[in-house]
Amino acid sequence: MKKKLIIINGTMGVGKTATCRELNKKLKNSVWLDGDWCWMINPFKVNEENKEMVIDNITYLLKNFLKNSTIEYVIFNWVIHIEEIFEEILKPLNALDFEIIKITLTCSEEALKNRILEDVKHNIRNDDCLVRSINRLEMYKDMSTKQIDTSELSIVETVKEIVKIVK
Repeated sequence: MKKKLIIINGTMGVGKTATCRELNKKLKNSVWLDGDWCWMINPFKVNEENKEMVIDNITYLLKNFLKNSTIEYVIFNWVIHIEEIFEEILKPLNALDFEIIKITLTCSEEALKNRILEDVKHNIRNDDCLVRSINRLEMYKDMSTKQIDTSELSIVETVKEIVKIVK
């Protein structure tokens, strides 16, 4: 079987992390990398040096996961809101033989608002995430990815939809 790199993107609060956590449990011989793990810098500072370092770290890990003989599925999620980020991540992996599956999780503005406010209530996110996330929601509609609207789906149902696409 050809290895599969499953990239799951979407705006903050759409359910990427929860979905990938369950997808990783569902797919045997899989590994999961959340791009946010490579951004855990305190204080969080977005500049060119940090962006370059984060992309380099992500591609380094993905490359090693794809080379590993025991791994069949590499699951990667991140807030990839423009196509150029896909290109930056995938270019260093060109020499490897794998199938790429790009999936965007979307939801209605109302569902997104409810999810983020629930996260704020549990100190998972800050209030400012709400406006930024809603403003980015539109950016995902025209991406060259398979789209899954999670507005009415549970995490388990979302994972089932992804497994259908992957298998």
